[in-house]
Amino acid sequence: MKLAAIAAAALVPALLFTTNASAAPQTVTYKLRASAAGQSSDFTLDQGVDASAPATAAPGSAVVVTIDPAPNTIPSEAGGRQVREIKGLALRLPVPANSTFTSASLSGGSGLGGTPTVALRGTDVVLSVPGPIRGGANFELPTVTITLAAGASGAITTKLGGTSYDAPGLTFTAVVTVFGFPIDAAAKGYPDPSPVLTTTTIG
Repeated sequence: MKLAAIAAAALVPALLFTTNASAAPQTVTYKLRASAAGQSSDFTLDQGVDASAPATAAPGSAVVVTIDPAPNTIPSEAGGRQVREIKGLALRLPVPANSTFTSASLSGGSGLGGTPTVALRGTDVVLSVPGPIRGGANFELPTVTITLAAGASGAITTKLGGTSYDAPGLTFTAVVTVFGFPIDAAAKGYPDPSPVLTTTTIG
């Protein structure tokens, strides 16, 4: 089994998100590519996502978008190999058209092995979790709240980031043990298809 495929198999159950927001959850399929030691493996990841935002907003008013992941567990082994940890997880959320970024904040979260952060990077809001999160550990990603200012007209549609392997919206590194040695397997990917999570009509 390829080293990258081992890491990929380890991370699949760790990244299934669900939330308690009022909007109906959606299942998003990420196309992912993991690479280690000159090898690569392509795979898919089904990720549940629930996002909420107001249905309508006046021009110039605040529009608050909330994403609230559920608790989860990192597997302790995959394919007979020990999963030591995951680290460097980043999830990108583009700032929608017809809006201006105002702020982003985090609340809650546990078992992350480090302090998560959220920041505007270019045109994306990025949730970063440095980790490490040990194999077999329970964890919960923080709730992400993004405040936007509505534009003059049109609609504000929120989506997950990423359009290709070269422009990924989800990245992370898995550290697995192969023949007694720790191996880093870097994974990156994008949602395909990429559904609309929320729509706010300006008017």
